[in-house]
Amino acid sequence: MKAIVYGAGAREHALAARLVTEGWSTTVAPGNAGIARHLTCHPLDLTDLAAAVGLARTLSVDLAVIGPEAPLVAGLADALRAAGIVTFGPSAAAARVEGSKAFAKSLMVVAGVPTAGYQVFDEGAQAQAQAYARSFGGRVAVKADGIAAGKGVVVAGSVAEADAAVVTLLEQRPDGRPGARLVIEERLEGPEVSLMALCHGLDANPLPLAHDYKRLRDGDLGPNTGGMGAVAPSERARDLEALTDLAIRPVLAELVRRGTPFSGLLYAGLILTGDGPKVLEYNCRFGDPETQALLWATGGPLGEGLLAVARGSSAKTLLRPTGEVAVAVVLAAAGYPEAPRSGTVIEGLPEAEQRCAAVYAAGVGTLGDALVVAGGRVVTCVGVGASTQGASDQAYDAASRLRFDGKQLRRDVGLK
Repeated sequence: MKAIVYGAGAREHALAARLVTEGWSTTVAPGNAGIARHLTCHPLDLTDLAAAVGLARTLSVDLAVIGPEAPLVAGLADALRAAGIVTFGPSAAAARVEGSKAFAKSLMVVAGVPTAGYQVFDEGAQAQAQAYARSFGGRVAVKADGIAAGKGVVVAGSVAEADAAVVTLLEQRPDGRPGARLVIEERLEGPEVSLMALCHGLDANPLPLAHDYKRLRDGDLGPNTGGMGAVAPSERARDLEALTDLAIRPVLAELVRRGTPFSGLLYAGLILTGDGPKVLEYNCRFGDPETQALLWATGGPLGEGLLAVARGSSAKTLLRPTGEVAVAVVLAAAGYPEAPRSGTVIEGLPEAEQRCAAVYAAGVGTLGDALVVAGGRVVTCVGVGASTQGASDQAYDAASRLRFDGKQLRRDVGLK
């Protein structure tokens, strides 16, 4: 069986590596220099949907798996299916659950999913947006409406922080263009968990719960990032079916009702408040860095599960928890997330790979014969063990072997 995994990050590296271990002939497009050390990569501009479809046709793949959100929102899954290619990933219409936070919030309200109170503000409504934030004492989450690679959210703790976030995000989109739409919502308190389920239509099959570490620094300090680490399974909540009934199945039913059924991986980011679990956000794809840990905590044939969903059937009996714990630690570039610095030589990668379950490459490029930093999040080191402590020790042992100037990582992943 042949597969293509679209994307260039550590998540795609993890998915493709798992498929290869299951006997799939797998290509990653475009991949990166770190992935290419072990797997087949093919250069590709993912904004060119025709080229992406053409590559899948040329390779005669049995399954296409789309990793990142941007091509899903742009309609890559629709284009592949129109060409007769079996595809794991939602349509552009269904991918709006991530493509627009305003759409996702309205969907939650209609579907009866518990979430924080909110309002939407468009360009020119700065004063109204700031007034709304001040009504909560500045303790709000200010979110850019579109996709922002995990960096379009400011969790404010004061009026000054909220005012500044409104100015920044309302004046400039995450992609740098002026003007934006904001969602401002009441700030909720409690531990967070990531619930991911393989879904098709009304069918939802949850994977083990995970949780990630979004802030840059230890103790949940510093700016929000795309994710600095993850643990799977999470010990914070264990009733998978109850959480799936709360956060996943009502949204699937509403999307079916609207004629835009979801097929692929639906991710619900939940916060466990004193008033019960509430949904913070939805993603239309596997989480990053949760996937890097989650795949090691999930047994069974992943490829068959993805293929079953892509063909419109259930993956219910295929995947199961392994009983082990996986901890993923992200190593980021100097200056990340605001202004990551590229070009620094990366040393110690082969040694790190020998010290843990896997090292997945993201922002890795080449300069001559050397591997260099080429993005914000550079690699993810994954440790696996019978306990969270053991898995964390393994991941950090590997992380200590990797060297590049300005390396940033949290030291508390899996330890707090």
